[in-house]
Amino acid sequence: MTLAPHGAPRLRTRRGRLLVLAGIVGILALAGSVLDLVHPAYVLVLVVAALATALLLGNEPAAPAEIIPAAAPVPPRARVETAVGALVAALPEPALLLTPEGDILVANARVALSVGPARVGDPLSYLVRVPEVLEAVRSSANDGIPRRVEFGERIPLDRWLEAHIVPLRLLETAGGEARGPDTVLLTFRDLTQQRRVEQMRADFVANASHELRTPLASLSGFIETLMGPARNDAAARERFLGIMGAQARRMSRLIDDLLSLSRIELNAHVRPDTQVELGMIVSHVCETLSPLARERGVEINVTRPDGPVPVLGDRDELIRLFENLVENALKYGAPGKRVEVTIALDDAVSGDALVAVRDFGPGISPEHLPRLTERFYRVDVVASRDQGGTGLGLAIVKHIVARHRGKLTVESQPGQGATFTARLETLDKSEKNKPL
Repeated sequence: MTLAPHGAPRLRTRRGRLLVLAGIVGILALAGSVLDLVHPAYVLVLVVAALATALLLGNEPAAPAEIIPAAAPVPPRARVETAVGALVAALPEPALLLTPEGDILVANARVALSVGPARVGDPLSYLVRVPEVLEAVRSSANDGIPRRVEFGERIPLDRWLEAHIVPLRLLETAGGEARGPDTVLLTFRDLTQQRRVEQMRADFVANASHELRTPLASLSGFIETLMGPARNDAAARERFLGIMGAQARRMSRLIDDLLSLSRIELNAHVRPDTQVELGMIVSHVCETLSPLARERGVEINVTRPDGPVPVLGDRDELIRLFENLVENALKYGAPGKRVEVTIALDDAVSGDALVAVRDFGPGISPEHLPRLTERFYRVDVVASRDQGGTGLGLAIVKHIVARHRGKLTVESQPGQGATFTARLETLDKSEKNKPL
């Protein structure tokens, strides 16, 4: 609040107004007297009456000077809340500022990318549906003790998050009496990569110890034989060295597949964002595998659209995906003598790109179809090992498709071959689905 400037021509008291009135009456009376309109005696009476009234009211207290309203000062609490909100918005991790009751006051932009879209005023339960986190927020708001909660999510992808709950007291009371927190700060940290690394190590040890035991045992046995009874047997030595070479190559393929699968799983939550042309990749794969096709007497037929089929993807991973599908078709569908690779656009339904690899071999029984993409699952263990398979090819295919946010389908009936179809979003559709 501010006072009016000193000396401003504002007459607000009753005394001032009467003095002005008396002056006006006197001036009019004198003017009338001069013009012979009013008798001089009446003029004197009017002037004396006006002056007397003004003097009698002269003892009335003067009215206070006029107060001009100014801009209201910002309360300290509002200033503190504004500053805390700015800090929350600047945090490098997803963060929410909540009321003690659990309603959202502030949400930074990273929350939408990691947890989901948050609206100010909504309860936290609209955004986070993890009972442990909600209970930790309530408890921290009541007792003022920070808490930490780890939780996992299975949809749309497996991931792990860590929630940190920190109660805040923005302003102290004037009397210093104890009271609860004013707000609760909730931040999230993504533990997915850390957990994947831990799981990857455990899986590698388990799978490697299981799958490497057989070739290692063969190598050890042949080495002992060559160092002992077959030391001077040239024919046995040549035969054993050939078997040992095949077992060593099998171990090498197994290790390569395990490392590839581990790298893909490590980045499964990060979608590739590089533009590639799907038709060129599939054609390159078929050309690369043409020597294997000739060796097995199988013809590869490729059908593709006239124009390009752009997608967002990792070129090396997509090459690995289609290499595994076409190579499997050549190995296990060889009796059919041909493999058809078709690239098409599903314009009528979704606009996705479809790459189908079909063989005309013996087919797959229905009971095996749900488990084909499991690690080390084989329909025929002996046949798979004879073909040099590691049991990881389709698991790698599944994880590559999942990382590209696509879908893998398998159709097969005994005696009618099998068709593996990878569905991927085209570039135009990916751009439309980007968050604004």
